[in-house]
Amino acid sequence: MRFPALFLLLALLTGCQSRSPNPPWQALFPDEGIPRGWVVRAWNDVSQPGPTNSVWRVEQGVLTSEGARGCWLMWERELGDFELEYEFRLGERGNSGLALRAPLAGDPAFDGMELQMADYRYNPAAKDSELTGGIYRVIAPFKQVYRPLDWNRYEVSLRGTHLRVRLNGELIQEVDLDSQTTAVLRHDGKSAPPLRDRPRRGHLGFQELSRGGSHAEVREAQIQIWD
Repeated sequence: MRFPALFLLLALLTGCQSRSPNPPWQALFPDEGIPRGWVVRAWNDVSQPGPTNSVWRVEQGVLTSEGARGCWLMWERELGDFELEYEFRLGERGNSGLALRAPLAGDPAFDGMELQMADYRYNPAAKDSELTGGIYRVIAPFKQVYRPLDWNRYEVSLRGTHLRVRLNGELIQEVDLDSQTTAVLRHDGKSAPPLRDRPRRGHLGFQELSRGGSHAEVREAQIQIWD
């Protein structure tokens, strides 16, 4: 009676072959110098070019900008689902953000999503949703674990309608986007769509709005792309 054992072995082999492996992790900025496949755009409308003297580059493994503030560095590749990990550091009046599923037109904070990175000294009157860990102007983090002037580590998972964010090992966001039905106001006072109605595919980006001469820094960024 060897047939049952043979069938079991074939079934196990078939099952192993049909399972898709997890996509590989890849460095987001693998090379030194100006990142290839990324473009500098205006901070409030990424269909417009950024300030003429704004340049982003990688030096000794650290991505940072130089020149004028008020810009986004946007990835030209469009994404749906992914896992992203990186470390960032801000100055005393540092202000940056991570664009998620943003179109290459409009303001990523309102037409896509923006995961905030901001030192509280940039704007002492800022709401919790406008500080590090907040989904800008929409959802405050569960807790504030940002470490000023130090390297901080984000782990971001965006799969379908599920957004999960860890900061320095602490879970700070766990969101079902379909449950988010509240509209928020843009900087000009007009309404932006609720998270439920924002795109399910789009682009990543890093923002530079720091004051006081400092610039946001990013290192060890890696991504696992599902779709």
